[in-house]
Amino acid sequence: MGQVKIEIEQRLNAALAPEHLVVRDDSDQHIGHAGHRPGGETHFSVEVVSQRFVGQGRVARQRLVFAALDELMREQIHALSISARAPGEAIGTG
Repeated sequence: MGQVKIEIEQRLNAALAPEHLVVRDDSDQHIGHAGHRPGGETHFSVEVVSQRFVGQGRVARQRLVFAALDELMREQIHALSISARAPGEAIGTG
């Protein structure tokens, strides 16, 4: 497991206390694309279910995720796909 992935998990756990969290490094799918670096850890997908998302719209949820990852987004992560749901919501609603 890469260091950036570990840092993403730690930050999201601390900021959102998720009931469910999956972080995937999708960098190998983006070789030759903008932002890809040798060794990967540039493109990620995140699935997160948290009470913090209750009553929040899609953009507000994404902002919470981006705020937790702050300088990682500016310095390490080139692309991030986010699925953010409140507990009990169906996939695709967040």
